[in-house]
Amino acid sequence: MHTHPLREYMRYIDVGDWHRVADLMLSSEAKLAKAGADFIICPDNTIHQAFNQIVEKASLPWLHIAEVVAEAAAQQSYRRAGLLGTRYLMEGPVYFSKLARRGIDCLTPNRDERQRVNDIIFNELVNGRFSKESEEYLVAAIHDLKNQGCDSVILGCTEIPLVISAENSPLPILDSTRLLARAALRTARVLQGPA
Repeated sequence: MHTHPLREYMRYIDVGDWHRVADLMLSSEAKLAKAGADFIICPDNTIHQAFNQIVEKASLPWLHIAEVVAEAAAQQSYRRAGLLGTRYLMEGPVYFSKLARRGIDCLTPNRDERQRVNDIIFNELVNGRFSKESEEYLVAAIHDLKNQGCDSVILGCTEIPLVISAENSPLPILDSTRLLARAALRTARVLQGPA
């Protein structure tokens, strides 16, 4: 496992320099390949916006988090998923194309709500602060997505499951981090072969 500090990624994400984000991801891949990794996963949803740039240069296979989530959504026969995550993720292409290929619509909160969700992530959750007010806001955002016809919600941020779970979500959740971890385990078992 390897990652650069979040601030290094954010320096490039904030200005939309996805080539530099891809460079950071590839430098992590190089370290992991040298350590003997067989494949790569990245639990950060937002930086998957640089994914197409890295697969062209990658020396190892990568699992795409949105592909894993889209597969799980399709297996559960979901037709319209809500998406919560950083503003960059909710306004970017990462999930929309992967879900559309499986005939699944994707909705996000409105612009003001996307900004508030983004603020909760960066100002609170990544800093280990979990307020009841923010939890209630996220639950309300999911409820709004439900009212718009969503049958599930993608927790497209590593930190959101710290405050949103199946117990308090108005919709069935697709926890991207857990789904990716399970897919990585299945992939590792296949690569390992029969015991």
